[in-house]
Amino acid sequence: MEPLKLPGPKARALIKRDSAVISPSYPRGLPFVMDHGKGTEVWDVDGNRFLDFAAGIAVTSTGHSHPKVVKAIQDQAEQFIHISSDFYHEKWIGLGEKLNEIAPFEEAATSFMTNSGTESVETAIKLARHHSGRMNFIGFTGAFHGRTMGAVTFTASKPGYHRGFYPLMNGVVHAPFPNPYRPILDRLPGEDYGETVVRYIEDEILAHIVPADEVAGILVETIQGEGGYIVPPPGFFPALRELCDKYGILMITDEVQSGMGRTGKWWAIEHFGVEPDIVTAAKGIASGMPIGACIARSSVMTWPRGAHGNTFGGNPICCAAALATIDLIETEYLENAATVGQYALDALSEIMTRHSHIGDVRGIGMMIGVEFVKDRKSKVPDDELCNKVADLAFERGLILLSCGKSVMRFAPPLCTTKAEIDEGLTIFEEAVTLAEK
Repeated sequence: MEPLKLPGPKARALIKRDSAVISPSYPRGLPFVMDHGKGTEVWDVDGNRFLDFAAGIAVTSTGHSHPKVVKAIQDQAEQFIHISSDFYHEKWIGLGEKLNEIAPFEEAATSFMTNSGTESVETAIKLARHHSGRMNFIGFTGAFHGRTMGAVTFTASKPGYHRGFYPLMNGVVHAPFPNPYRPILDRLPGEDYGETVVRYIEDEILAHIVPADEVAGILVETIQGEGGYIVPPPGFFPALRELCDKYGILMITDEVQSGMGRTGKWWAIEHFGVEPDIVTAAKGIASGMPIGACIARSSVMTWPRGAHGNTFGGNPICCAAALATIDLIETEYLENAATVGQYALDALSEIMTRHSHIGDVRGIGMMIGVEFVKDRKSKVPDDELCNKVADLAFERGLILLSCGKSVMRFAPPLCTTKAEIDEGLTIFEEAVTLAEK
C-alpha cells in the first residue's frame, strides 16, 4: 500500500500556527488536522481520507456528525443555547430520567451533570466524602481518572501526570490493578487473580495503612483505559463488592471510557454481575459534545442545596446531543458494538498468530487492546515498535492511539461495520509487518 505524503501543505501550515498560540502541554501524537468526518471516516485539510479507530478517544460513539445528533444540536440551538443551573429545562430533566433508566444498579439513580470525565470524577470524590463522612480513598496503579487535582491524584498510569504538581490531594492509597497478563502478586491455590488483589487490599492496605472505617470509597476503572485497555479477571469485581459491603465503603466505577455501550452493554460493569454505588460517565455520552455525569444511587446523593454545582452542567445543547446519542446506541449500536467488536477481536487474535511481537490481544466489544512486546517469553514492552506501528498505519490512512507502555487501542465508533474493520485491520497488519522489519 502506497503511503500518503503526510502532513500535507495545509496541515503543516496549521500545525505551525497552532504551535505559536496553543499550550504545548497537549499530547499531540499524529500530525492530523481534521477537515470533516462522517461515521468512521475522516478527512484532513489536504483531502486525505482516514479510518478513525480512535473516535476522539472513544468519544464519537455514533460516528462523526451523525445526522440525528446534528439535527438535535441544531434544533436546540435555535431554541436557546444556555441557561444557568439556577434554573430548569426539559432536556436536562429528560437526560436525568434516561440515565436513571440505564444506570447499572436497581436502585433509583440521581445524576449530577458535568462538562468532562475529570469533573465527573471530582464530583464522585466530593460526594463520597460528603455522604460517608470519611476522608480516605483507595485507587489503582495504571489508572487514569483525569488531570484536575483530585482526579490526577488517583491517576497512576504515568509519573509525568504528577511531575511538577506536588503536593497532591491527601488521603489516596493505590493498590495494583489486576492485570492478568502481568500479575505481580502471588496467588493462593485456586484463587482468581482479581481475588488476590482484593485480598491484598484487605490484608495489607486496610490492615497496615488506612483504617477501613475511614475509607470513603474505592475508585476503579471497570476496564483500564490509558493504563493499557486491561480487562480484570472475572473474580475481581464480585470480591471488591463484597469487601466494600463488609466495611461500608462506596464502590465508584469510572466508566468514562468503557461506558455508554462501548463494550456491547451500557456499562462495562454489567459484564461482571455486580452493582456499583456511583458511576462516572462522559466521553461517548453525547457523540463529542462536552458533557459528563456522576450517576449515584439516590440514597447516596444526599448532599444539600449548594454543596456542589457548576455553571455549564446540564447545558441544553449537550443534553440534546446526549439524548439523541443514547437513543441511537439503544436502537442501533449497542448490538453492533457487541457483534462487530467480537469480530474485530477474533480477527486481531488471528493476526497475532502471524506476528511474534504481539504479546496479547484483549478486550470486550469495541474496546480492544493489542500489546506489543520484545518477545512473548519475556513480555518486555516494545513501545518503540508500538509507536512505529501507529505512524505507519497513519501514513496508510488509519488513525490509532496507543496506551499503557506498548498497547495499541482499538476504539472505533460504535457504528463501525465489519467491512471497515476489515479495511482497517488490513492496514494495521501491513504496518505491523513493516515495523517488525
